[in-house]
Amino acid sequence: MTRNVAVFGATGSVGANTLDVISRHPDRFRASVLVAHRNVEALTALCVRHRPDLAIIAETSLEAELARRLANAGVRCDIASGHDAITQAAASTRCDTVVAAIAGTAAIDSTLATARAGKRLLLANKESTVMAGPLLQRALAEGGSELIPVDSEHNAIFQCLQGGRPNLKSSGVKRLILTTSGGPFRGRRRPDLMTVTPEQVCKHPNSVMGRKTSVDSATLMNKGLEVIEAHHLFQASADQIDVLVHPQNLVHSLVEYVDGAVLAQLGNPDMRTAISYALAWPERIEAGVSALDLATGAPLAFEKPDLNTFRCLALAFQALKEGGDAPAILNAANEVAVSAFLAGSLPFLSIADLIEQVLTELPAQAVVDIQTLSERDRTAREAARRVLRNAC
Repeated sequence: MTRNVAVFGATGSVGANTLDVISRHPDRFRASVLVAHRNVEALTALCVRHRPDLAIIAETSLEAELARRLANAGVRCDIASGHDAITQAAASTRCDTVVAAIAGTAAIDSTLATARAGKRLLLANKESTVMAGPLLQRALAEGGSELIPVDSEHNAIFQCLQGGRPNLKSSGVKRLILTTSGGPFRGRRRPDLMTVTPEQVCKHPNSVMGRKTSVDSATLMNKGLEVIEAHHLFQASADQIDVLVHPQNLVHSLVEYVDGAVLAQLGNPDMRTAISYALAWPERIEAGVSALDLATGAPLAFEKPDLNTFRCLALAFQALKEGGDAPAILNAANEVAVSAFLAGSLPFLSIADLIEQVLTELPAQAVVDIQTLSERDRTAREAARRVLRNAC
């Protein structure tokens, strides 16, 4: 049976790698829905190649431009635009699999719609779990959907768990261990980071990424958010989740069992491994990824993270243990703090201080619905900006 795949965020890195895997297996997969934010030219090129049934541009003012370009290219497919069109496509019969790779809170509604519709959900959006984890769990239970994470660390855990997402209490799992490269300042102490600049932060040792993501990597907040995601994805308590620094970035995560066994997933850092596994699960298929040669590589090293220097990771664990919407508050405050740091108005080490102040000011509340979450997100951002103004 051919899977009809909707690729939300088709022009981004996850989308591009998904479409590469799909193109390698035309007998198994078809890109039936393609969604982009506002890059009409790139979306048109993808439609020319993959011939979807539906193309959606999130920016409504660009729908006519998309229609014109597709007509000129001889592509005949349905065209739509806007947030609601994306959410409706997620629940429609046009697809049985959805790759949720739209960035930010804009993806939450379509992710929940996918889960409620009983489809296979390939999740690459952090906000859907960090902010709306309880809502996502309810939607998955309601629709009976298969959720397979595409993020490399969580996909590695999925691969190391028997059955993918089992009940950890009854499957003998002791710990989930996420790995991190340690970021550009691994091994440094707080005095070494007093005068860090955005330019220094954005020189990541292992990869090229956006400026905000680079800051999250440097503070280890990216790993903190992944800890929160792991809690919701695998129903693991905060005490069942640990982090190890692994500079070589070849062991993507590990699972420790109560009998002393530890299973690890290794591979060259190429997201097509995770994507192909999620698309074809429980089978494995060729993904175009080069083989890992352990004999010629550097020795594998591991160390514990320095939570005193990289306090954002400790704050993420704190928010997870507090529960409710504390992770959403953490995420909102972090985004404001990172923007201020990149603008030169907040020192690097003060990012964690600002987040801690907002978490203290706004005690956790229960996660009720998207509207309440959005309001709390706005309140947290306002609180963070007020802390910034008072500090100036």
